Amino acid sequence: MRDGVSASRVAVRKGPWPHVLAFLQERLPAVQEWPERFQRSEVLDAQGHPVRADAPCVEGALLWYWRSLPCEPKVPFELEVLFQDDHLIAVDKPHFLPVTPGGRYVQESVLVRLKRLTGLATLVPMHRLDLETAGVLVFIVQPSTRHAYHEVLKHRRAHKVYEAVAPWRDDLTFPLRCQHHLQEREGSGFMQMEVLDGPPNADTTVELMARLGTDEAGLQWAHYRLTPHTGRKHQLRAQMNALGLPLKGDRIYPLLQPPTPRQATPDYSQPLQLLARSIEFVDPISAVQRVFTSRRTLSFSVECPST
Repeated sequence: MRDGVSASRVAVRKGPWPHVLAFLQERLPAVQEWPERFQRSEVLDAQGHPVRADAPCVEGALLWYWRSLPCEPKVPFELEVLFQDDHLIAVDKPHFLPVTPGGRYVQESVLVRLKRLTGLATLVPMHRLDLETAGVLVFIVQPSTRHAYHEVLKHRRAHKVYEAVAPWRDDLTFPLRCQHHLQEREGSGFMQMEVLDGPPNADTTVELMARLGTDEAGLQWAHYRLTPHTGRKHQLRAQMNALGLPLKGDRIYPLLQPPTPRQATPDYSQPLQLLARSIEFVDPISAVQRVFTSRRTLSFSVECPST
């Protein structure tokens, strides 16, 4: 692990490459600075020794390297550690911070920040949150217990509660149980889940917590509690949108917005109003009832309703 980033590995394939530099340049062309990495001894063999750029390619040999980005935007929000023991770490994730490295983010991810903070190279997330979603997130410390904790999620033995800000509709009666068949769109719209005919695979209870009033555009808003009983991709966002209640600040539903250009500074002014408030489960290792709760709040930037 270097600066919180665990090493990645690639196996040398059979081919006509004259040396390992040529192999890496063809196998991972997105990395522009392979020669400089070799000069800095940042490509290692399976024994952890630096590899020379002109070393011959040996089919099946493992090469280790560290993923980095030349221009990575700084996410100006901090995570908070809520709990830590020998098995689990629970954190309070801010909006805009991805859980794991990917795309334009490596250092600016919860996993890498937490590895740097704790020095624990073995951390893996027990579950995931979207980049735009804030709230409680749990990490597993020891590799030997990963399967047991992932089984908790697989068999739906964890109780999760979310909060959201979304429009108010007079024609809906709460609480309501919404069940849909969600499927990922094909082609360029793959980021969105769509509701199709078929057996329900997404199940959520929606409760009204408070009506929040009307904004300057005349749209009425409300504060909701969302309890998912399944765990589909974008489940809460897609189901609320299907109810005609798209979440405040959502850049994917109902209309997929273009991504921020790689060299541009992201707009942090309007976060998605979705918060993972709590997660509760019986710890499969200690048998202790675990309850982790976010200390964050959502933004209610509307006037209070008149009484």
